[in-house]
Parts: sequence; structure tokens; C-alpha cells
Amino acid sequence: MLSRVAESLYWMSRYLERAEHTARLVDLNLNLMLDQSPAPGDRRWQRLLTALMVTQPPDAKEDAYNVAQTLTFDLSNRSSIVAYMTAARENARQVREQISSEMWEELNQLFLQIKRAGIENTWQAQPHHFFRGVKDGAHLFQGITDSTLSHSEGWHFIQVGRFLERVGATAALLDAHVSELIEDTGVAVKGDYLEMVGLLKSCSAFEAYCKVYTADLSPERIAEFLLLNSEFPRSVRFAAEMIQSALNAIAETSATRKTCRANRLAGRLRASLSFSQIDEIMGSGLHSYLADIQRQCAQIHTAIYHQYVAYPIESALAS
Repeated sequence: MLSRVAESLYWMSRYLERAEHTARLVDLNLNLMLDQSPAPGDRRWQRLLTALMVTQPPDAKEDAYNVAQTLTFDLSNRSSIVAYMTAARENARQVREQISSEMWEELNQLFLQIKRAGIENTWQAQPHHFFRGVKDGAHLFQGITDSTLSHSEGWHFIQVGRFLERVGATAALLDAHVSELIEDTGVAVKGDYLEMVGLLKSCSAFEAYCKVYTADLSPERIAEFLLLNSEFPRSVRFAAEMIQSALNAIAETSATRKTCRANRLAGRLRASLSFSQIDEIMGSGLHSYLADIQRQCAQIHTAIYHQYVAYPIESALAS
């Protein structure tokens, strides 16, 4: 596969995952406004910006309206939903012949739906319907991709992009809650029930969590579920396993790449999650553990680029 094709498929998937993740978090925070007083709500919007690694201008207000505008429709903000969808569509357009017609039609329709909307109309109408439309469109695209695209090298690059983005997003989201849920000594504090429900729902994990632990919420169990559960699709461990599986499948296309750095790094991340225990993680520091996961994600991304996108021409000729 041409490196430019692999790169476009990879980034198309990552940008779409970011758009869906941002829409889910903004939608959830708008809903939680109905259940709490303004003071906790302001802190929650600040935490949302931290989780998404977005910095607003110094003079910007961090209230619901302005944060929603920044994260949704602000084209000058590269971390907004409309910017993500623009980038995802552009990457898909560049590899139009490599994806199915159904994939292109769904992605293009979702892009146009978002472009036609605006903060005033969305805010005055029902913002939940808009953000649900973004989430549903992203999920529909993923389902169409799995159903209409051959599960060959291109599909595996899409998988790598999706789940590598998911690992980093889940780790950053959990890390944004660490200071309020965990003391510096690694001991969990008694968290606000609504805040803990909000954290789980931010990952669409509340119902799945309750099936494992019932509705008895505790910071340790939430951290364990979002980090180490091997069956929940948005857990860090599950996503890490999908990354390694996809990279192994890609490596099978070239015997010289079966032991490449990206595969080794993905295997190390998966192994560390498979054999970790939540009490050990809490004891050594959850914040540092999550920061290390994000660092490993960055290393895997760099290794993928060096191996499949920006590799020296000599290595391509040798293979």
C-alpha cells in the first residue's frame, strides 16, 4: 500500500474518533448541567477542556455556551468538531478510490450536516439531538466500514488509527479526574456520585460497569474498569489489544516488518495492561501511570510513521 494512502486512512479514522469523543463529552456535560448548581458546573467545563487538551484564549469565558461553541463550531480551533470533520473528509477524499462508496457518502453526509448547523440554532433548539447525530453518524460510519471495506491492509490502518486515538483519549479523560478522585498518596477519596457517573458515561461505560460491579461506584473500580477490562470496547486494555492485532496484521504483508518497532511498542503496552493490578497502579501513582500510557501512544504513533509513512526509500527498495 502506498504510504500516502495509509496515512490518509489512518488520520481519517483518528479525526473521526476525535469528533465522536468530543461530541459525547460536550453532550454529557450539557445534560449534567440540569442536575447540579452552577459552581460544580463551571469546574466541570474546565475539566472537560483539560481532558480534551484544549486551551482557550485568556479572555474567553469558560461557561457552557462559549465552551460548546469553541469545541463544536469554531473553525479557528483545530480541536473543534467541525475542524475534525473537515480534516476527516479531506483525508477520505484523497483516498476516495480506496474506500467504499457507502463510506464516502456517510462521511460526506455527516460533514455537511455539521457544516449546516450553527451554535445559535443548535443552542436554541435541542443541542442533544445535534450531538447525538454526530455520535450516531460516527458509529454508523464505523459499522459501514466494517461491513463494506475489505479487511485488508487499509482496513487495519483504520483500526490502528481508531484505537490508538481511543487509548489516548480515555487515558487523558481519566487523568483529568485524578486530582479529584485520588489523593497524592494513591488513596481514593470519596467522590461525588454524580461526578463518578459522569466519568463513566463520558466513556459510554456506565451500564457496562454496573454489569460487572453493580451500581456501587468507587474511584478504584472505575479506574480498574476503564483501564484493565479486557471486554469493554472503550477500555484502554481492549483498545491496546486491537492496536497490536491490527499492527500484526499489517506486518504480515512484509516479512521484513514483522518485528518492527511499532509492533514491539504495541506489544509492550498490551503486556503492561494485561499483567497490571489496580492496587499496584494506585500505589505507584495513577497520574504517572496514565501519563506513561499517553507517552507510549506517542511512541507508537512515531514508530508507525517511521515504518509505514516517512520511511527511507532504501528500506522500501530492499523490501
